[in-house]
Amino acid sequence: MASRLESGGKVELCGYRPGALGRVTELHGGYYAEHWGFDVRFEAEVAREMAAFLLRFDPEHDGFWLAMADGQILGSITIDGGENPAEGARLRWFVLAPESQGRGIGKLLMGEAMAFCRGKAFHRVYLHTFAGLEAARHLYEAFGFCLIAENQDDDWGSPITHQTFELLLPNQVPAKLAGP
Repeated sequence: MASRLESGGKVELCGYRPGALGRVTELHGGYYAEHWGFDVRFEAEVAREMAAFLLRFDPEHDGFWLAMADGQILGSITIDGGENPAEGARLRWFVLAPESQGRGIGKLLMGEAMAFCRGKAFHRVYLHTFAGLEAARHLYEAFGFCLIAENQDDDWGSPITHQTFELLLPNQVPAKLAGP
């Protein structure tokens, strides 16, 4: 899928490409170290968890999208529907390169991920983030997500307020209630 953005330019959404694991990990590690003081524990956790996800990836319930332009990865988003199907799908590893922020790419990625969740009949989509990421929070709320929980910790080298957001999708039957 290719799309023209509000700021001009053409962006393509696609699935996994060689090097994506490293690039998405790099985007997370670089941004959160620079802006939030996160240390190597955060970047290592992103790499470890994303690698495990990609090794068990099943297109029946998982989605992985890259936003690309001119052969460069500008951002990504993931839907993990296999981790705990009864809980719904988990939105993960949503990140944009700094030079790509504010161009409509995040909205494009979120739209694709939410369409996937509706198409797969997930009853709920949830995500874990932390307080202070206002542009991301605005986008989550624009797509209908609501904040449902908060807690404090310093797992990644800086004190943060973890947040959980959820989106309940109407007319969807939870996986544990669905028939054969």
